[in-house]
Amino acid sequence: MSERVTVKVLLLVGDQAEIVADVADPADPVRYPAQVIAEEAGVSVRELAGMRLTAEVGPSDRLAGWRVA
Repeated sequence: MSERVTVKVLLLVGDQAEIVADVADPADPVRYPAQVIAEEAGVSVRELAGMRLTAEVGPSDRLAGWRVA
């Protein structure tokens, strides 16, 4: 069973979303394809900035299985 974590979308940069852990002092943002996140979460790409989501931690600590928190 994979672990789910809560994250925040800081902003959109082109077709990428900058993602950080939803904690008081997050690490540097990591970019993921905004379209993939939006499709999995069931929202539009334009809604992503500022949104809190959950995701599964996969191999090499990559996130997938995006859902609205």
